[in-house]
Amino acid sequence: MAGVECAAPPEQLWQLVARPDRWNEWSPYVRGAEGLGSPEVEAGSKGSVILRGGIRLPAEVTAVDPGRSWSWKVGGIVVHHIVTPAPGGSLLEMTVEASAKAWTPAAKLYAPVVGVIAGRTARAAEGDHQD
Repeated sequence: MAGVECAAPPEQLWQLVARPDRWNEWSPYVRGAEGLGSPEVEAGSKGSVILRGGIRLPAEVTAVDPGRSWSWKVGGIVVHHIVTPAPGGSLLEMTVEASAKAWTPAAKLYAPVVGVIAGRTARAAEGDHQD
């Protein structure tokens, strides 16, 4: 996907995407997480993402470049979160890939959802920035 521009500074956007206790501020179906890092995601951590309704899905944070990017795997889908400085604020990229060929259809179906979530995340960070 193409990046989503955000008026908030990269540090502020990073805190929103990298802190599991804040994911419910921008994801319509996530309540939180367990075991993935605190206060920020930690590479190699394994736990669960908690969906609304209390459903827990096993998840693993596969990589973290603090302040810049992090990736995780939920089922056979890998999502990369990348925050970079941009004129007037920052740029957020969230890309989706399959961890195995059998997961390719699911990754393709989920990619547009992640695009919408990236937009929600940018708007949430901008709301923080205006406070």
